[in-house]
Amino acid sequence: MLEKNPEFHNKANFKDKYFTNDGKERAFVNFNTFEILWFNTGTLCNIECKNCYIESSPKNDSLAYIKFGEVEKFLDEIITIDKIKTVGFTGGEPFMNPDIIDIISECLNRNFDVLVLTNAMRPMMRHNISLLNLKKKYANKLSIRVSLDSFDKNIHDSHRGDSSWGKALFGLLWLSDNSFNFKVATRKFSEDNEYSIRKSFNQLFEKFKIRLDAFSNNDLIIFPEMTDNFFSQEISTECWGKVKIKPDELMCSNSRMIVKKKNKDKPNVQACTLIPYHPDFDLGKTLKQSKKKVYLNHRFCSQFCVLGGSSCS
Repeated sequence: MLEKNPEFHNKANFKDKYFTNDGKERAFVNFNTFEILWFNTGTLCNIECKNCYIESSPKNDSLAYIKFGEVEKFLDEIITIDKIKTVGFTGGEPFMNPDIIDIISECLNRNFDVLVLTNAMRPMMRHNISLLNLKKKYANKLSIRVSLDSFDKNIHDSHRGDSSWGKALFGLLWLSDNSFNFKVATRKFSEDNEYSIRKSFNQLFEKFKIRLDAFSNNDLIIFPEMTDNFFSQEISTECWGKVKIKPDELMCSNSRMIVKKKNKDKPNVQACTLIPYHPDFDLGKTLKQSKKKVYLNHRFCSQFCVLGGSSCS
């Protein structure tokens, strides 16, 4: 690929934290207040998707399973510095974390709304009784968002592995049949049209009687495509007057993600759910330390948040 060619590597964007490749001041986002606190439960996953931005797989443990006590410490801290409503969990596959049910239960017991991102496959279904009990006790305060790469079985399986579509659909039907608060997230590839995606998902939902409205941005979230192209458009401070989104609308202005990096004694706070490894986005060991400006020195800042106009929450 182009970025692996030494002749071009030095010309790649996103080299300098403070300046773009053409010498302009790099755009940054000031932190306002916590609206959602994310936890990465670990990068291990039951499947290995070709387009996974975090490279989750059955073998990738670059981010270790975060433990109940580690989550609890950040929950204790957050109530002392901000009043947040939502706690989110991503992975990897969150339902593979051995402590996940206890962690979710604790968050709900503290009156947080909880959002869990999942592929809705076997790891989730292993916890079906526990999830039903949580739903019964806390009603719609628990929300589950299912990732589907496409409405088309063949396209989905080409990205996520043979038979993954059927297993994910089974989990999605179980959530629908049991009246969970749930939604679907998919992605828009470069050749796709958003209306046609929603129309096709609408046909899927109607066919299987899934209780979602494909034309609702809340029920069906469509994320932009993210690539490993280091020549993605950089964002300078002067870009704010030219793009549709404002700095205080980006998720790094109101959220942080807790990660437990492999072989580290303690978790740390990352600026963004999409960038768990990059040192420029490591904001310290506490939430209080993390309340600082974030320079948009990564291709995902451009592809997903600014030009893509998306947010994980």
